[in-house]
Amino acid sequence: MKIKAIKTRVFKPKENLFLFVEKYLPKISEKSILIITSKIVALAEGRLVKYIDEKSKAKIIKAESEFTLKTKYVFLTIKDGIVMANAGVDESNADGNIILLPNDSFKAAAQIRKYFCHKYKFKNFGVIITDSRCLPLRAGITGVALGYAGFKGLKNYQGKPDIFKRPFKYSRVDVADSLATAAVLEMGEGDERKPLAIINEAPVEYTNRTNKNELKIDIKEDIYGPLFRKIK
Repeated sequence: MKIKAIKTRVFKPKENLFLFVEKYLPKISEKSILIITSKIVALAEGRLVKYIDEKSKAKIIKAESEFTLKTKYVFLTIKDGIVMANAGVDESNADGNIILLPNDSFKAAAQIRKYFCHKYKFKNFGVIITDSRCLPLRAGITGVALGYAGFKGLKNYQGKPDIFKRPFKYSRVDVADSLATAAVLEMGEGDERKPLAIINEAPVEYTNRTNKNELKIDIKEDIYGPLFRKIK
């Protein structure tokens, strides 16, 4: 698998996202995956507000969340079925503004994929909208796929044999978030100005229909569910 992060100028609010991506994309080919940070997708949608104070920011976070819990450093939130800090509300690289997450990252990924498939006559082409997240009891951040299109985001090993011919009972691989994490590592989190990346030779199964719920787990079935049930 090969990943190439792409340096750009600073993206402007409500700028045309398609033209911006086209301008900086290198030559792309069939069976590649375009990675786009959620920040520029949100900016293209006008999803930003002026930062006033922490109180107003907290109101925005709560309005954007399905669940909020105040912690020492951030609000622990659930948004769109994903546990994240502050519902993705971000002040970094925002020039005094607060940037929210895109309205619908799966819809945005599908629209971007449709545009480039039509332009280049692709049949197998993927798009991932990425953000960063923290994992419980682990320092640092990794990537997460807020939305994606063009490939299956979950690889199922259930019923298949391991190297000793024993069938897997539960094993599944989160393909979408794994690719997002690899790309975010290349794109950076500081002043790199690399909001785009291309992944080639990714081990994915391409598809025209994306199941946006395939990675979601009911909290009653989640192995971390007992921890959440103890939170009041």
